[in-house]
Amino acid sequence: GWKDAISTTIINFNNEKMQITWAARELFPSENVSFSYTFDEGKHKVWKPCPTYLLDQDYNSGCLFKTEGPTLAISIRNSNGSEEFFSKSLKSDFYIKPNRPENVTFFWKEDTVTVSCNKPERAVWCLRLELQYKSKFDKDWQSRTSECCSVGEQGFDPRKCYSFRVRLKRLVPYCNVVNYSSDWEAETFWMNGTLLGNSCATLVCCLSTNGEGVTEKEAGKMQQINVLLLYSIFCYQRKLQKSVMPAIPDPKHIFADLFSDHNGNFQEWIDKTDHAAVQTKIECEEPECIIEAESQQEDQKNSDKQGPREKIFSFSGVAENNDPKAAQIACLMPTSNTTASFAGFQILMNDDMYVML
Repeated sequence: GWKDAISTTIINFNNEKMQITWAARELFPSENVSFSYTFDEGKHKVWKPCPTYLLDQDYNSGCLFKTEGPTLAISIRNSNGSEEFFSKSLKSDFYIKPNRPENVTFFWKEDTVTVSCNKPERAVWCLRLELQYKSKFDKDWQSRTSECCSVGEQGFDPRKCYSFRVRLKRLVPYCNVVNYSSDWEAETFWMNGTLLGNSCATLVCCLSTNGEGVTEKEAGKMQQINVLLLYSIFCYQRKLQKSVMPAIPDPKHIFADLFSDHNGNFQEWIDKTDHAAVQTKIECEEPECIIEAESQQEDQKNSDKQGPREKIFSFSGVAENNDPKAAQIACLMPTSNTTASFAGFQILMNDDMYVML
């Protein structure tokens, strides 16, 4: 009949507390129902009223009560209990939802991770420990299931951060008629055997080779080294840029005094500019206008044997007389054993001598 069509959800929380729910608003839209149960197996059953109702818009939609045995009978009736709408007998052991795994530990060895937890007090053989993991680059979880209460997996990259979560599952259909698993244990984040914070975003930039976390002091030193390295690279790039693409001088200030000091008189400005250039060239090059040679005394002693030799000439008087033409005479580089003439003097030059005029 219609009583058999009523759908209920039955959960036995770790074989400690029962929860049975039904769709009150759909099944009984105009009436508030009552619930009763018993764990007695004999003919003379003692029915107990629901101690704690679950409500849906002020209508009874479920019941919570203590698990007292393996065999359970339930009954849903009208509000005063005179008419029964639904009844069912079942094995409460087939609806167990296990608790979360307790005392979960992670053991790392190279690229292999072994996860274990405490063994539950009852029906360990009905449980499986499920491990799920993914790296920060994965979209989907990878899963590994093993007998309670240890599971291992290998192939982890020590350079990646992984998130892990574990739970216990009941075997179906040997132990449960419904596929119930525990809630997930709190998600943890690991990298090469080091437990991180609340996510992979809290990862310290580097890890030591033995898998231990880097200390704050070491991390600070690494940061300083990185800063120095980046600064060195920056300086090298600037130097390379200057050698390959030297800076082009800005000519905008060359003609500034043409208008400020000479009122646009170009001839007057160019004459002054040439005069200043001559003066600057004389001052810069005067110390080099000295010919190194043997002294006049040594020249006189060797005059009979070797003929004319070098003489010392100083042209510092050029700067004193401010003769622009004389100052503009370039440095000459005579070839070996050539004769240079100046003001009537004949000067014999060798490979190691030069004259700056």
